[in-house]
Amino acid sequence: MKKIYLLALAGLLTFTGYSQDTFSIIAVDPATGEIGSAGASCVTGIGSQGIIDIITKIIPGRGGVNSQAYVCIPNTNLNNAIDQMEMGASPSEIIDFLIANDACNAQNFDPEFRQYGIADFDEDDMPRTAGFTGSMADDYKEDRQGATFSVQGNILLNQTVIDNMEDNFNTTTGTLADKLMAALQGANFAGADSRCLAAGTSSTTAYLLVYKADDDPNNPYLRLNVGEQATGIEPIDLLQMQYDAFLSVNEANLKSKLSLYPNPVATTLQITSDSSIVINGLQVYGIQGKMVHSQAEFSSGNGNHTVDLGHLKSGVYFAKFNTNQGATTLRFVKK
Repeated sequence: MKKIYLLALAGLLTFTGYSQDTFSIIAVDPATGEIGSAGASCVTGIGSQGIIDIITKIIPGRGGVNSQAYVCIPNTNLNNAIDQMEMGASPSEIIDFLIANDACNAQNFDPEFRQYGIADFDEDDMPRTAGFTGSMADDYKEDRQGATFSVQGNILLNQTVIDNMEDNFNTTTGTLADKLMAALQGANFAGADSRCLAAGTSSTTAYLLVYKADDDPNNPYLRLNVGEQATGIEPIDLLQMQYDAFLSVNEANLKSKLSLYPNPVATTLQITSDSSIVINGLQVYGIQGKMVHSQAEFSSGNGNHTVDLGHLKSGVYFAKFNTNQGATTLRFVKK
């Protein structure tokens, strides 16, 4: 049976090698234990399956790997990287292994045609990252790491793609999914994958994937996939629509797990939360949108918290909660 290949990303259901682009990010969240990946590519012939099951794999609670640029289908190097991670190898050790033991015969088992990004937690739950871009991957190419993420791309229009993705990830507040979606939006311009420049889009297919620490490997907390789109249709826009729809459902569920009392409040606001909720931060805004109170630390355990709001003037306020299950806003009145 012939083995199917695909270059610079994974996807074309043909028996020919193609030079394709992928820009992607893999990241972990030390505060929640979540691990996620997002990416896009200008492939043709991939159909509705997209690239989500070709370039990324995650071990819940442990880490994840993105493997792109000249890959085999199945992605043997990706599978081997995950095997190494399961055996306890660090991201840098996995990179060294992949370079020394390339298992994809696209480009004659030459690791200089590959690109990887890896992020994980060590035995003390501290984040680690590593990346690799082979010298023969197609330009523009780069991988770049931060404390909790690795962003990488090849056949890019220019360095702006990596710059924007990194900046958006670092400056976005909220959940890991929020940060990954923002990173992908950083590459939402014509020709981010240079092969899509003439079509006026960044790519043809995109995805967003997030696992909570205790998720079943076959049942992630969030899996959004936009398969191959017709010329001129922006997949990152469609992915954002899917994500917004997910958030609206998720926020309604979150609101049901939080309550404020008394409301109206005179001085001390009581907050009760479901035992599954961890409050990571609170910002209180006035009716004009100005932040008037912020609190970053909350006691954990019984789900009961107090906030001193005696300094606020009488009026309507909005309490925005950032939690391990997303963000939501509740309205209250100060007497």
